[in-house]
Amino acid sequence: MRWRELLCPDRIRDYKGRPGSRDLRTEFEKDYHRIIGSASFRRLQDKTQVFPLDKSDFIRTRLTHSLEVSSLAKSLGQNVSEEILQNRKDEDFQPSFKADVCDILQCAGLLHDIGNPPFGHFGETAIRDWFRVHMPLLQWKGRSLTEVLTPQMQADFYHFEGNTQALRLVTKLHYLVDAHGMNLTKALLGTIIKYPVSSLEINQESGDIRTKKMGYFLADEDIFREIQKSTGTHGRRHPLAFLLEAADDIAYKTADIEDAVKKGCISYEQLRQELTEYRTDVQDKAYREWTALLDYRYQRACEKGMDHPRSNAVQNWLVQVQGQMIRSATAGFMAHYEALMAGEYKQDLFYNVPGTLLMEALGDIAYRYVFISAPILKLEIGADAIFDFLLKKYVDAAILYDSGETMTAVQEKLMSMISDNYRAIYHIHAEGKDETERLYLRLLLVTDEICGMTDSYAKELYQEFSGIK
Repeated sequence: MRWRELLCPDRIRDYKGRPGSRDLRTEFEKDYHRIIGSASFRRLQDKTQVFPLDKSDFIRTRLTHSLEVSSLAKSLGQNVSEEILQNRKDEDFQPSFKADVCDILQCAGLLHDIGNPPFGHFGETAIRDWFRVHMPLLQWKGRSLTEVLTPQMQADFYHFEGNTQALRLVTKLHYLVDAHGMNLTKALLGTIIKYPVSSLEINQESGDIRTKKMGYFLADEDIFREIQKSTGTHGRRHPLAFLLEAADDIAYKTADIEDAVKKGCISYEQLRQELTEYRTDVQDKAYREWTALLDYRYQRACEKGMDHPRSNAVQNWLVQVQGQMIRSATAGFMAHYEALMAGEYKQDLFYNVPGTLLMEALGDIAYRYVFISAPILKLEIGADAIFDFLLKKYVDAAILYDSGETMTAVQEKLMSMISDNYRAIYHIHAEGKDETERLYLRLLLVTDEICGMTDSYAKELYQEFSGIK
């Protein structure tokens, strides 16, 4: 792969500014403004990161998380670009590319969760589970949907992904000017495709990170192919996707601990003990030095007379950890530079680098103290009831919609409540398609609508439909 192609500034719909305009922004700078001005980005302020429907103004939402990932991704872009220019001496990487890489990664950080449904990653699980259970039971003209839909159409719902929905959202559903969504640059679109495979090509046992999940819906395959051709990736992962993933890992693994301490899920003493006792048989000098810094930050907070020295110590320590993780990810990228550029690297950037064990420890601690804690499990059970109710209502109506079949008055009302933009996109892409593909697109119309909901809206809609005040 070559950087000149990887940083492709073209858009799926050719865009030309107004005659005589003096817009001095690069194409990637224009992407940034398109994203932050979008309603889809604003909705992230009411979407769960970890703690659903939390009323605290401290706890992170998808919006604040995305801003943090954007910042970390840009920092990684700066580090890696400078390393390439100063030490790698790749003649294909021009000095001007550094700014482009930073802008692309900054935008990609803002976008990486924009397709996620309400209630965090549990929302993705709820959608997948619902279709696995109900697809064989749903019928179209007396036949099960598993008989009507192709294997890939079914697999798209069985393996539903927020990352995949993000590509669909920004290339189609954000209907501002036309059916090309935000019409972003192909370099940026290539960066947010973490898994360049279809739902039928997923192979979690392959040892190759690119096949861990799906990266595009069948309905969006043409767009995916065009992006791959223009960026020269051809089924391989865009190198910048590794940096975006690293930024996301750094952000959530440190933020989850900070939020957990603030929420009282884990105390300073428990965190210290967990870090000290985590896999003592493989701890190295670097790991022990980083964990010892937590004690140092606590001592400093006490010396300064902080009202909450434990909380302050954790926050300051995590900032230092983020800095170290940025250095580790940079080292990982440069150590495997040739393999990354050849599309042959199969791991994430934290594989076997300084900081690997600390990242594992933070993830393990967050999982045990937060993600399987009683308050989170209760909220997820409640969220599952919301998804089950809304999916059943909307899917039953969508199966009959635009098919010539008779719908009930309630079903007609339900479909009329779906976003005008989403319905317009459906009709554009359903035109001229056969009956099976139109049915598949109608099911996608439901997941489009539900993924566009905020946590609060999904909850309120469920309550209103159920007659709950």
